[in-house]
Amino acid sequence: MNVPKSKIKSGNPSLRSRLLRLVLVPLSLILLIDIVGSYFVVRHVANDVYDVELNEIAREMLLHVTRTSDGMGFDLSPDAERTLLLDKEDQVYYAIRTLDGNLIAGDPTLPVQKAIKSGKETAYYDGVLGDQAVRVALFRGQPLLHPPAEPVMIQIAETQVKRDRHERALLIQLILPQVLLILIAGILIWRGVAQGLAPLRNLQQEVGMRSHLDLSPIAADNVPGEVEPLVGAVNDLMKRVDGVLGFQGRFIADTAHQLRTPVAGLKAHIELALRENDPVQIKRALGHLYTSAERLSRLVSQLLSLARNEPNNVAANFAPFDLNQLALRTAQEWVPLAYKKQIDLGFDAAAQPVLLNGEAARVTEMINNLVDNAIRYTPPGGRVTVHVRMDDSAHLVVSDDGTRIPVEERKRIFERFHRLLGTHEEGSGLGLAIVHEIATLHNASITLEDDADGIGNTFTVSFPITHSTI
Repeated sequence: MNVPKSKIKSGNPSLRSRLLRLVLVPLSLILLIDIVGSYFVVRHVANDVYDVELNEIAREMLLHVTRTSDGMGFDLSPDAERTLLLDKEDQVYYAIRTLDGNLIAGDPTLPVQKAIKSGKETAYYDGVLGDQAVRVALFRGQPLLHPPAEPVMIQIAETQVKRDRHERALLIQLILPQVLLILIAGILIWRGVAQGLAPLRNLQQEVGMRSHLDLSPIAADNVPGEVEPLVGAVNDLMKRVDGVLGFQGRFIADTAHQLRTPVAGLKAHIELALRENDPVQIKRALGHLYTSAERLSRLVSQLLSLARNEPNNVAANFAPFDLNQLALRTAQEWVPLAYKKQIDLGFDAAAQPVLLNGEAARVTEMINNLVDNAIRYTPPGGRVTVHVRMDDSAHLVVSDDGTRIPVEERKRIFERFHRLLGTHEEGSGLGLAIVHEIATLHNASITLEDDADGIGNTFTVSFPITHSTI
């Protein structure tokens, strides 16, 4: 059965997109960090290259600082100044000042001086001149005069056109191969993820093509190791669902088979009553009708109980209870019927409370079926005894004086609808099957043996005792 794609889409992101995000997003962040780092490295390299030129210009100008009658002066012809400051791409400005800030020569609008670190003779910094960004070299030097003069501060400022061009070229050379590498890696990762997820697509197609009746295991030969536990869990689920559906199918078939005869008998008694005109015969027919309805009611009740106690179809809701008290209360409810049939119904309790972890209602139902079965097949004057014992396990024992069950029949006696040949008591063959299902639900074992006195049978249900129930 094909599943339309529109029905399997959801708002959740695909596994491919998640994997690609987990890989490509970190790679992109690494690339971004690398670009930022490369920019600062390139900026530093460009400044180192061009700052040397500014420093050389400052040293050259120091040679032209002179002493005049008014103090310090600067002797450099206009042609020599143009030659010294000539640059094809940038504008170069200068200012020469005394230590106290008095301008000796140059442009008075250059950015404010920055202090020179101790032990250094030149400081470099960025500034703004007019509306242009400039790189400034601040040089402190001693003019070559005799007698010696005080040091002067020389500022050389240059616009950053060629620096920016150099930086862009270096950045492109550094970053472009990395971007291409990331793109190639992204394409390879995309294709690799697509190939890696191909088994999942095949698995989806295989499951989507299945009929809703096909609950066979999914082949896990070609699925990734990470998906094998999921496939195993799905196979286990389908196995359990198959078991439940199988049980339901068997239950429906058994129910149809078992109800056919009682319903037919009920219908026959109704037809007979409708044909009769004699009140005595009508009353007799109604009596048979009541007996048939009662029998049908019991059969339906046991069928529902069997379905309810199927281990694969039960959500257990266990709680602690005392088996001693539960068995005593349940046995007491059967005293009127035992008295009516002249059967000695007894109870033998354990010396101490027997605490179990289970469903008291289901265990009550199990005891009811065991006692009902014992009273039903025990002849008048016989005895039925309910025992509760405890050693390493908790034991519920029901013994009777009924017809001995042959050894070869003792395994089949717990099968559904199985009844011993030669018994004249009415029954559906479901009571002991219900007992077996409830015992299985509680991880208990059930055995059938000859009674200790050699007459009748003894059913023993042994419950495990955990530390939580002691």
